[in-house]
Amino acid sequence: MILRDFHVHTNCCDGRSTPEEVVLSAIEKGVKMLGIVSHCYTPFHVYGGLSPNSTDEFYDKITALKVRFKDKIELLVGIEEDTYANSNTQKFDYVIASSHYFYSDDKYYPIDYLYEHIKSAIDEAFNGDGLLACEKYFEQVVAVVKRTNAQIVGHFDIVTKNNKDGSLFDETSPRYISAWKKAVDEILAFNKDIYFEVNTGGISRGYKTYPYPSKEIVDYIKSKGGKFLLTSDAHHKDNLCFEFEKWKKEYEI
Repeated sequence: MILRDFHVHTNCCDGRSTPEEVVLSAIEKGVKMLGIVSHCYTPFHVYGGLSPNSTDEFYDKITALKVRFKDKIELLVGIEEDTYANSNTQKFDYVIASSHYFYSDDKYYPIDYLYEHIKSAIDEAFNGDGLLACEKYFEQVVAVVKRTNAQIVGHFDIVTKNNKDGSLFDETSPRYISAWKKAVDEILAFNKDIYFEVNTGGISRGYKTYPYPSKEIVDYIKSKGGKFLLTSDAHHKDNLCFEFEKWKKEYEI
């Protein structure tokens, strides 16, 4: 069994379970290492992030749980740092580098939310060119990895979240493939020891039938010597370690 999960959210940000509920659920499931993270503070605060004051509160709350449950589970406290943020991440045990927004003409467009938001971004910020939006997205992922020197790359191809029918862009296009390959190459050239998460959160929340990233991307990362971590991106205690055994086998990681 896989007994660790490093991408778990609580009601300190946009999760639905308290930190204590998450820790108790992890112990019950036999998890040995648990990383509780929160979305970082962003000045525009579109959804789900911490505030400057609550960042310290989050860190202190999870640190207290570390001590309280130290004999039952190894608990880590992380931060999910966004492209359009500039948090002081030094005190956290680790950083997940993620990109959740596009920015254009003083407007922020969520990537990881509703179809309407990313469609608006493509129409308004990229003149209807979904592949241009993808190229920009993968550039942003590389930028946040380099800025934060993160240990984990978050949901690498989350730009596909609302693209089930291919109406936003063609995932088989040479432009799309070139964009993600370039990003993988740049990230691994910058830090060969970084982990790409295989994130099952899109499945547990009904958006995807397979994890982020796709099997094709995982195979390419493998071919370049990249490393992987299975993560649930759980926003509820019941989704800890969601389908880890299934995707460990299917993705051969």
